[in-house]
Amino acid sequence: MVTPVLEAVGLGKRFGRRWALSGVELSVPAGRVVGLVGPNGAGKSTLMQLACGLVAPTEGRIRVHGSEPGTRPEQLARVGYVAQDTPVYPDLTVAEHLRLGARLNPRWDAALADRRLERAELDPRQKAGRLSGGQRAQLALTVAAAKRPDLLILDEPAAALDPLARHAFLDHLMESVTELGATAVLSSHALPDVARVCDHLVVLARGRVQLCGDVEPLIAQHVRVTGRPADFDALPSEAVVLARTEQGDGRATALVRTVRPLPADGPWSVAAPDLEELVLAHLACAERPGGKGRSSARPEARR
Repeated sequence: MVTPVLEAVGLGKRFGRRWALSGVELSVPAGRVVGLVGPNGAGKSTLMQLACGLVAPTEGRIRVHGSEPGTRPEQLARVGYVAQDTPVYPDLTVAEHLRLGARLNPRWDAALADRRLERAELDPRQKAGRLSGGQRAQLALTVAAAKRPDLLILDEPAAALDPLARHAFLDHLMESVTELGATAVLSSHALPDVARVCDHLVVLARGRVQLCGDVEPLIAQHVRVTGRPADFDALPSEAVVLARTEQGDGRATALVRTVRPLPADGPWSVAAPDLEELVLAHLACAERPGGKGRSSARPEARR
């Protein structure tokens, strides 16, 4: 049996009285580029910090490559992390960042770092504090990739970048992942970015995983149905309507999750949804009363 790169079982994290995550079940296979999506406050950053060993679970467990995160130097060396604000040291030059990385990381790949700098057109003599936002993101990615990690975790690394810089960053990310042969987890609000580079999806809302799996099979399990409102009564019993929109012409459109194709002779038209429709429908479903999310009256955690 192949050990998942990232696995969570009954995972929960509480800050004071607030549960950032609760009952998280997750298994990420190796070799994927994972899109981690969800609204603000869903627990995405907390999950990434847990995966890096920066915080400890309140309950349940999380494993990275089969081990508790952040407990041993060799385990730390296998994880590269780019935080949300792509932190760099403003008074250090680009070259000094690489020298520091080489001293702190036993698997440091100087040749890879040099190639990344050249590809990103970063001047080694330039102080990081004088770099643009896109250049700082490229530097942070270079330092993380040159560790030669098996798992690369990126928490909204392109959130503050303009479209051109974000496009370049994602290109460099995919080049780095391909060169390393690594698994990557990318947290992002930009669903077109996720659709462009990710082949595995994790939808997080209200502190719980709402949807998880490889993108193509997930999309194949859903269909966009258009017809008269009364037509939806003819849907098979196992079909689940996740979101529905009334149109101005007396018809409605719904995103439906179903285990098998809808009957071809049904009183509706069908089409394949895109990833953005899929994510938004599951997020909307999670927010409805009775949706899959943590309870506001959650009992105290087990000690």
